[in-house]
Amino acid sequence: MLCATAGDRPPGLEDLDAELRFCTADGLAEAVRGARALLLWDFFSTAVADVWDQAADLEWIHITAAGVDTLLFDELRASEVVVTNARGVFDRPLAEYVLGAVLAHAKDSRTSFDLQRRREWRHRETRGITGATALVVGTGGIGREIARLLRAAGMVVRGAGRRPVADDLDFGEIVDSATLSAHAGWCDHLILAAPLTPATRGLVDAAVLAAMKPDAHLVNIARGPMVDEAALLAALTRGEIGGATLDVFDTEPLPADHPLWDAPNVTITAHMSADVIGWRDVLAAQFAANARRWLAGEPLHNVVDKALGFVPGAAP
Repeated sequence: MLCATAGDRPPGLEDLDAELRFCTADGLAEAVRGARALLLWDFFSTAVADVWDQAADLEWIHITAAGVDTLLFDELRASEVVVTNARGVFDRPLAEYVLGAVLAHAKDSRTSFDLQRRREWRHRETRGITGATALVVGTGGIGREIARLLRAAGMVVRGAGRRPVADDLDFGEIVDSATLSAHAGWCDHLILAAPLTPATRGLVDAAVLAAMKPDAHLVNIARGPMVDEAALLAALTRGEIGGATLDVFDTEPLPADHPLWDAPNVTITAHMSADVIGWRDVLAAQFAANARRWLAGEPLHNVVDKALGFVPGAAP
């Protein structure tokens, strides 16, 4: 069993009844030879594709992320290798991040911080979120946890996914994400929580941004390429939407000279929306539980449909 890391080793694997090898991306080609299972602890790594010709014995790859877009490539999709992911680990932390972003936008926290730095006392009114509307793109586990938390806070929520649903338990109504521009004008907050697939790449384009309310707020905790960044920058600069909270980008880390850093009403975080204290321990425990199932010949949890790019279940 092989663990590909970025330097740190996952905790709590010592009692697994298997030979464990640890390597970084530079040593993956040698370490993967003869390995039957691979834990991709460094979930941003794209090194598996580079060493695929050395991975003839692989049966199972587990990636410690909900999104598998950085892992999947044509040869892996066509192979018999089973892929599992970290579905479920990040649902609540991501939902909490989204709620925090919605509250910060409604309460105009960015202006408050700026005023505090200038030691300027300025009374003003902000918005409540009770009755505010949110359209969550992505109706899998993450999107559903977001919907439940926002509804508990008094918001009106709809979903956008692959298939329209008239009466969904968590979302009420789910609209077709392929026609997002027809629905983006309904919401105060447009929240992206879907996996990156051919259907979602570039989903939020100039047409969707133009359809949004002039004071609407975009939150992206999914993947950067879901948004046309040039179109977003233009919409923000011209004041055509109210703001954006962005945790993911086309290029990460976001280059220091990227114009989004200085765009009006933008909050930027460093792809950390799911990373709460203790998250690595939870990821390692999830893998260890699945590894015990694999070693015992039992069905694995969180098996990814490699053609779809996510774990089948509720439509994303």
